Amino acid sequence: MRLLINLLLLAFAFLPLNLLCSDWPQWRGPLRTGYVPAGEAVPAALPAEPKVLWRGNAGTGFASPVVAGGKVFFLDNQESMETAHALDAATGKELWQTPIFAAHKDNFGIGPRCAPLADGDRLFVQSCKGEFQCLNIADGKLLWHKNFVTDFGAVFIGELGKAAGGSRHGNTGSPVIDGENVIVQVGSPNGASLVAFKKSSGELVWKSQNDQTAYAAPMIATLAGVKQVISFTIEGLIGLDVADGKLLWRVPMKTALGRHVTTPVIVDDLVLVASHQIGLIATRISKDASGLKAEQAWISKEMAINFACPVAVGHYLYGLGPAKNIFCLDALTGKLAWEKDGCILSAPDKAHASFMVMDKNILMLNDSGQLILFGADPQEFKEKSRVQVCGFNWCSPAYVDGKLFVRDNKEILCLNLL
Repeated sequence: MRLLINLLLLAFAFLPLNLLCSDWPQWRGPLRTGYVPAGEAVPAALPAEPKVLWRGNAGTGFASPVVAGGKVFFLDNQESMETAHALDAATGKELWQTPIFAAHKDNFGIGPRCAPLADGDRLFVQSCKGEFQCLNIADGKLLWHKNFVTDFGAVFIGELGKAAGGSRHGNTGSPVIDGENVIVQVGSPNGASLVAFKKSSGELVWKSQNDQTAYAAPMIATLAGVKQVISFTIEGLIGLDVADGKLLWRVPMKTALGRHVTTPVIVDDLVLVASHQIGLIATRISKDASGLKAEQAWISKEMAINFACPVAVGHYLYGLGPAKNIFCLDALTGKLAWEKDGCILSAPDKAHASFMVMDKNILMLNDSGQLILFGADPQEFKEKSRVQVCGFNWCSPAYVDGKLFVRDNKEILCLNLL
C-alpha cells in the first residue's frame, strides 16, 4: 500500500503544470464574479517591478483575455477582421489564430469587445456584428456557428442615429455556460433576445423575449430558490428560467441609446446593475403566490456607474463612480461607506477600471495601465501598492497561478505577481 501511495505521489508531481492550476476560462473568472478562487496564491503587495515573463503583439480591441488548459485566448483586430488567438500560457508562443468576422469601427475604436469563453475542448467567440462561433480549442477550427442578424433577425446598425445598445456599438456581453447549453444574448426583437444552444452542436434549445441587447454580460444565479439567467438589456433587467427561457420577472430600465454595461452583481437575493443615466440600482427577487416578483430595494443616483463592472465582497460593493471615484457601498442598504479620488487618470466620461478580488484585497487595473492593490475593507480605503504595467486599456485581466495576463491596445503580456 505504501508503495502504491508513493507511486501516485510521484506521478502527481510530474503532472503538467496547467493541470495543477485553476483556470480563468471566461469573463471575470471561473464564476464570472471577479474572484480569484479560494486557495490560489495571491500577492499581499504588488512587486515594485513585476517580472514580465513574456509579451506579444495584439491588435486593437477591448476583448479581455481568458486562460484555460495552459492556453491564453483573446480576440483582436487583424486587417479589419476580428480574429481569435490561442497562445501558450507559459511562453506566449502563438498556437493558432482564426479570423471570425468583419471588424466593427466607431468613435471608440476598431475591433472586438467580447471576451471569449473556454469550455472543455471548445472555445466560444462572438463578434461585434453578431457572428457567434464554436471553435475547436486545440486548433481553432470552426465546429459550428450562428449569426444573430441572418439567423434570428437581430439588427446591427452601427453608430448612426438613435441606434441603441449592441446594435450601435457592438455585441459585447460574453455568453454563459449552463450544463450542456451555452446561453447567448442574441438581441433579436423577434422572440430571440436570449437563446440557448446545445454547446456540442449548436442545436436550438430555447429562445425568449424581444429585447435588444445592451452591453452587459449575462449571469446565472439562484434567486429566491430558482435557478435563472439574468440579463441587463436596453429595456431593463430580466430573469429567465434556465431550463426553458420562461420569463420569471422583469424590471423596466429605459435610457437613451441603451448604454447598460455593468454585469449584474448578485448579493443574496439582490441583483445590482447600473447605468450612467439612472444610477446604481438594487432589485430584490422574492417569491409570491404567482411565482417570483422583482422590487426595487434602493437606488443611488450618486454612484451612477458608467461602464466599469463592480465586485462584491460580503455585502459590500466596490466600484468606480461617475466622478472617477473608487467607492465602497453597502449592497443591502445602498449607503455609501467611503469613496476615494485619485485612482483614475482618464477623462470622467470615459473612465474605466476592472476589479479583481484577491482574498482580503482587491486588485484594480485602471484604464491608464496602473495596477492598484487595496484592502477589501468597508471601513476605509487602504492602498497597499501600485505599479504601472501596460498602456491604455478597457480590458479585465486574467489571473492563474500567480500570473496576471494583461492586454492593452498594442500587446498582451504575462506578469509574475508573486
